[in-house]
Amino acid sequence: MTAKSDNPNIIGIKHMAFAVNSAEDALASYARFLHVPADTEIIHFAKSGNKVALFYLGGIEYQLCQSTAADGRFANWIKERGAEGLHHICYEVDDIDKALEHAKSQGADLRICQACGVYGSHAHPEGYVAFLDNDAGGIEIEFMQVYTPEELEAWNKSTAEAV
Repeated sequence: MTAKSDNPNIIGIKHMAFAVNSAEDALASYARFLHVPADTEIIHFAKSGNKVALFYLGGIEYQLCQSTAADGRFANWIKERGAEGLHHICYEVDDIDKALEHAKSQGADLRICQACGVYGSHAHPEGYVAFLDNDAGGIEIEFMQVYTPEELEAWNKSTAEAV
C-alpha cells in the first residue's frame, strides 16, 4: 500500500523546475522524446536572471530554467552537483501562512527568494511564494498560494502602475 500524506496544507504540485545549461537544448529533448511543442516560448526573466521554457506535461507545469549569468542560481546549482536536474518542486497550498507555520514547527527554516531578496511569504506574479532552506532528497521546496482572480487583478494593476 502506498503511503499518503495527511498534510492538509498541500493542494498539489504547482510546478517542477529543472536546472539546465541550455533551455533551448533541454526543450529540444522534451520535444523529441515527449512530444512537447518545439515552438514553446522561452521567456527571459531579467529580474531573476533566467531563461525559462514553460510547458505542461501530464497536467503538471514544467519549467526548464537556465541562468543567464555564469554565477546565477541555476548555474551554481548545476556546478555544485555536477549535472542538470530537478531543482525544486513548488507545492500549491491554500494558505501559505499555515503551510509555513507547519513546516517551521517541524524544524524548517526559510530561504531567501533570490529574485526578490525576501524571506518568507511574499507576492510574485502568480501568487504568494516562500522557499524553505531545507530540501527533501536534494530537491528544494517552494510553497505557492495561487492568487484569487481579484488578487491577480490587483497584482497586474500594481505592476502596470510601477512601469
